[in-house]
Amino acid sequence: MSEFGRAVVRPDLRLSRVVRLAFLRRLLRLLWRHVIACSSCSVAAASFTAPDGDHTLRYNRLREDEEEAMPVIAVTDAARPLSPPLRSTATDEGSDDLVSLKVCLLGDGRIGKTSFMVKYVGEEEENRGLHMNGLNLMDKVFLVRGVRIAFSIWDVGGDGRFSNHIPLACKDAAAILIMFDLTNRSTLSSTTNWYRRARIWNKTGIPILVGTKFDDFVQLPLDMQWTIVTEARVYARVMKATLFFSSTTHNINVNKIFKFITAKLFNLPWSIERNLTVGEPIIDF
Repeated sequence: MSEFGRAVVRPDLRLSRVVRLAFLRRLLRLLWRHVIACSSCSVAAASFTAPDGDHTLRYNRLREDEEEAMPVIAVTDAARPLSPPLRSTATDEGSDDLVSLKVCLLGDGRIGKTSFMVKYVGEEEENRGLHMNGLNLMDKVFLVRGVRIAFSIWDVGGDGRFSNHIPLACKDAAAILIMFDLTNRSTLSSTTNWYRRARIWNKTGIPILVGTKFDDFVQLPLDMQWTIVTEARVYARVMKATLFFSSTTHNINVNKIFKFITAKLFNLPWSIERNLTVGEPIIDF
């Protein structure tokens, strides 16, 4: 059995038989979705090779005519997920146009990772997601110029008891979101450890540093805001990551982060500007 298979079925996950079967079914569906996406004849393949040259990730690239015609801003906040949830089979209508991408969320507990994910996918998709002890999986599928983009989002619990989920969540992720609470500097300090652990299992995923609870952050004294902004930018530079400040309460930069991921993976024009103004939601890249 491969290392991936052993990680899925190893007994230390201690899930009930029913949950394990549901989890395996979902993984098989995600794997099949990836096979369908990579075998597409209507899109061209783009390769991303790890620095050591041992592993290459392949994702479908949008057709050049559609890239030129579609700026990132076309992926609107109001893009609606398909209903019912996508079932990736060879007979699905338009399955050749499906591009499946995995995104991993890491960070300390109680910083708002799950709320961030729910804000993006919507409450309807939240109810269809897979929830287990220390790991949440949700999907969002949306249309861009006739091409279906499917984000599979893996949210790992911040408690140390759930560290055994990190390899599975990070494996083959197109993007890794390292998250922290803007009102709690200790969670920012923890991001370096989360980043190191993620890179053990994934050296090619796009790193993004995300500060949550911006609506509470702007209530802090201005000098404290300036300090946190300065420190967060230093951490982002060390990780070679893009920095976003976000708020799920007011839906600030939640959708923009996923637009950014789409733009990076498919070489689309990036229309959102850098913002380094203290007191405003920071975007630094």
